Amino acid sequence: METTAGDFRRDAGGAARDAAQQAGAAAREEVQNLISDVEDLMDRVSDAADPELRRLRAKVSAAIASTRSSIANGAGVVQRQARETFELGDQYVHNRPWEAIGIAAIAGLAVGFLASRR
Repeated sequence: METTAGDFRRDAGGAARDAAQQAGAAAREEVQNLISDVEDLMDRVSDAADPELRRLRAKVSAAIASTRSSIANGAGVVQRQARETFELGDQYVHNRPWEAIGIAAIAGLAVGFLASRR
């Protein structure tokens, strides 16, 4: 079975998309873990009567709410930018398939060379 430029483009786009989704999921999980840890810490000191500690707790709660909002908004922006980038790459490959294949071959050689040196 012969591989065409369209197959190459679909495979490369799918791999890049999968890698971006995995990285995004890992980052979201880490941020959620951090937020959970901070919330747990805040719950443990919630009974403290110190006014400075109460002020700090309120400030941290506001920061967590802001962070969650930013993550939700940022995810949409990143997805839109990634989609635009993939579309531009797809257009480039459609317009210049041999250049794209050459770039991929050079990148593959460079990665192979670097991997063989280790």
